[in-house]
Amino acid sequence: MKKMQKEVEDWVSQPQHKVKYFPPFEICAQMSEEVGEIAREVAHIHGFKKKKEGEKTDGLECEMGDLLFVLCCLANSQGIDLEEAFEKTMEKKNNRDKFRFKKD
Repeated sequence: MKKMQKEVEDWVSQPQHKVKYFPPFEICAQMSEEVGEIAREVAHIHGFKKKKEGEKTDGLECEMGDLLFVLCCLANSQGIDLEEAFEKTMEKKNNRDKFRFKKD
């Protein structure tokens, strides 16, 4: 995660970019857009709503990559280390939620 966040930071820091990071609310709007595009891809693959004939999309993998990029932008703009955030979440899942979901 640190490598991804650094790569995003390096990219947005290039001199041709007039704004390093958009305001957090705008980044959240971009994130919502990307989640919608992921949902559309999942619906095309697994749901009843198939692609229209001739419709081209970037695919699920690309949409997930787009979401990761935007998430890194939000984290970087707020000074959040996503690796630490993920470790805290996994600790919570492994402790608080370890018996919450039925395992087969």
